[in-house]
Amino acid sequence: MKKKFNVTGTCIPEKHYMIDIKNKLNKIVEFIDNEEYFVINRPRQYGKTTTLYMLERNLANNEEYLVIFISFEGIGDLVFESEERFSKAFLGIVEDSLRFQSESLADFLEGEKEKIKSLEELSRLITKLMKNIDKKVILLIDEVDKSSNNQLFLSFLGMLRNKFLLRNMGKDITFQSVILAGAKVNIKM
Repeated sequence: MKKKFNVTGTCIPEKHYMIDIKNKLNKIVEFIDNEEYFVINRPRQYGKTTTLYMLERNLANNEEYLVIFISFEGIGDLVFESEERFSKAFLGIVEDSLRFQSESLADFLEGEKEKIKSLEELSRLITKLMKNIDKKVILLIDEVDKSSNNQLFLSFLGMLRNKFLLRNMGKDITFQSVILAGAKVNIKM
């Protein structure tokens, strides 16, 4: 296949001409190694999704990490009607991502997600999941701006931040790093 220019979505190095983003990826890995939660905020078509894809691809070669790359693009408004719906939808998206890396972890989530009815229960399940993984788990969430004006989504981010703070105090187990990406993200982690 002949390479071409791509201006409509994720760039794949084998298919598309790309600039070298190795230095950018190395800086992001430094944030990850420092257990940071952070935001990638750029206008449309500036390479956010491609950066996340390349990061996932690079970290997948490292036995130290398990990367969960999800997107909120394409989820409907019904997801935000209740904590239960949102929690189950989030777990379903994570389950789909894990299915390509670990059938057993995906099956675990499939079995547990129906029991979840609140963000508090979702938080406990995240802790339980992290206890079953012997790697540093990185959560990449693309297209967060699709949801960032929704109070339930902001409550979810608050739950993730609380887990981050508790983890730093030795009182919880959660993601090594969470990276949010979007065009209009005004969220502080």
